[in-house]
Amino acid sequence: MPNVTVYSTPTCPWCHRLKDYLKKNNVEFEDKDVSMDDVARDEMVEKTGQMGVPVIVIEGHDPIIGFDQEAIKDALNL
Repeated sequence: MPNVTVYSTPTCPWCHRLKDYLKKNNVEFEDKDVSMDDVARDEMVEKTGQMGVPVIVIEGHDPIIGFDQEAIKDALNL
């Protein structure tokens, strides 16, 4: 399984849906709270050029912005 990083905030409902989806599918991921972690926020902006969350970075794929279930499913071969 590739490395998976989720950039999120605690108040974002789509972030919660994304993380629940990953957990339901037994996908391990690192969660980075961009509301509290300036380094993670800068990392996310550098990768995507924007401030919107959620952003999911799956090793070997372009970042996926938002909870795009089909793109995530394809990238992870679920």
